[in-house]
Amino acid sequence: MKTIVLGISGSIAAYKAAEITSQLTKLGHNVHTVLTSSASEFISPLTLQTLSRHPVLTDVFAEKNGWQPDHVSLADAADLLLIAPATADIIAKLALGLADDAISSLALVCRAPLVIAPAMNGKMWMHPATIANTNTLIERGAEFIGPEEGMLACGYEGVGRLWPAQKIVERCDEILRAR
Repeated sequence: MKTIVLGISGSIAAYKAAEITSQLTKLGHNVHTVLTSSASEFISPLTLQTLSRHPVLTDVFAEKNGWQPDHVSLADAADLLLIAPATADIIAKLALGLADDAISSLALVCRAPLVIAPAMNGKMWMHPATIANTNTLIERGAEFIGPEEGMLACGYEGVGRLWPAQKIVERCDEILRAR
């Protein structure tokens, strides 16, 4: 059984994290979810806790499980860190090494492979800052899966859609089997 930490940032596509969590759990993986405060506006921690069978980490300052912070112990236990959906904001934080929320703090400590599944407006995805941040993370070894083209939540057609949950799950499972 492999441990996957699923970081969920504040995109409308956050609702798809429930399906990702469910599918990874059905494959026998131990899934722990981490939400930004923005993500919890789109999906309930209770939903993810029920599907993963683990408490959901939402705030590094609310951690109360012993002397070691939860974000550090989760990072140490992770065989894979998946961020899906990944907003332009979380991609920028990761590229800059910021640690001001549960996901970015955990990511800075984590040494497991990092898989990022972006979801955002196409103009945000194609912005030079997002391109530079993505390239920085790729140079550091992160793998980006997606985004894909299609109708976006903002009403535009273009690149920016989160990959389908099934494709994300399949890619993560491939990475874990290769380790």
